[in-house]
Amino acid sequence: MAPPQHDPRRPYKRAAISDQQRRRDSALRTQSARRADAQARARSLANSLLSTPSSSSDDQPPTSPEAHGDDPAFVEVAAAAAKLRGPDQRRWFARQIMLPEWMVDAPPHLARDWHVCARPAGKRCLVMSSNGITISRLRNGTILHRFPSALPNGSKRGISGPASSYSILDCIFHELDETYYIVDMICWRGYSLYDCTAEFRFFWVNSKLTETSAGDPPSTYHRYRFSAVSMYESTLEGLQAAYSLSTPYVKDGLLFYNKHAHYQSGITPLTLVWKDETCSQYVLDTDSEGQVPTEQHVVLELEEDGKLITSDDPPIVFGSLNSEFVQKSNLRPGNLLRFSVRDESVKLVDGKMEIGELQFVGKLNRSRNFADSHSKILFQYAARHASLRIEDLIASVQSNSMEVESADIEMQD
Repeated sequence: MAPPQHDPRRPYKRAAISDQQRRRDSALRTQSARRADAQARARSLANSLLSTPSSSSDDQPPTSPEAHGDDPAFVEVAAAAAKLRGPDQRRWFARQIMLPEWMVDAPPHLARDWHVCARPAGKRCLVMSSNGITISRLRNGTILHRFPSALPNGSKRGISGPASSYSILDCIFHELDETYYIVDMICWRGYSLYDCTAEFRFFWVNSKLTETSAGDPPSTYHRYRFSAVSMYESTLEGLQAAYSLSTPYVKDGLLFYNKHAHYQSGITPLTLVWKDETCSQYVLDTDSEGQVPTEQHVVLELEEDGKLITSDDPPIVFGSLNSEFVQKSNLRPGNLLRFSVRDESVKLVDGKMEIGELQFVGKLNRSRNFADSHSKILFQYAARHASLRIEDLIASVQSNSMEVESADIEMQD
């Protein structure tokens, strides 16, 4: 069946450059220009992970970060983060993790420039080991676990070298087998990997993890097991392996990483998430009762001036509420609000989504911490109308392969 006229994704054979591809190109061009002192960035994050109080009521007293020195570059940032509370704290910690955009079109040169893995279902978090303790924090800054581990300096028993030497891993905690699955590495034994390519970071994840016993079953000095996800080249074989092979964890879609991308905090088009019914239990978003609504729902954040924004940085405005409605509904800035979207109110312009009318559904409870991103809203819309299928990704990879073969033949001639 032919896709509707306002198909939100670009077929892989079209030469037109999508909005998402433009942002991918821009992110690669500007990442080197944004190079900061990688060591200072890692230290400031380490200090914040240790010292920032958690919103959890049963949290233990924070570990002293004083052993990390007095470099103003990271002490100032960490001190400011430690004073944050509520929405401000959630936003700050959310900006420390590299979050994927939702794939709305297949990137060109998928096989050449990208890695792929099966994403574990679970809780995304940063894990840090230092001074004989290991701490994991969720995207909103709440401490998930405080425990001994076999990571470097992750337990009192495992201290080697300077006790203040720290490691920071980007993980997904999978509750069924109580395992932290490592999807990226930010720092290892005090060495920052912020400005290293994804290809190098993944190499280090596998090589450095084998130097420890962090992958062993839990024990007294090693409460949770760590495991690196299997990362593949996005070739035809690699894509099919990530999509079809069994994993020790429940899959929740596929993660794609641009090989040349540095670790960029916040939402980035250089990391992409994609899913369908085969590799994820949940493709379409559900309502508050866990049911897929007839009309698409979106979650937006209310600003002081009544604007309704996404979680992107900078945020995208999808509408606004007048002050009378805000007061009558007892809404406040920072509230996350759910809206339904009618198909006829949606317009797609050059790969961007515009919504003519939002129908207010209600205010979300505190279990949800962030608004939807623009790419997620667009992915959800596409999933209801003309989804990007695994066949499209395979066709894109095959098309890349044919281009390479053709170029090789021309060079030989």
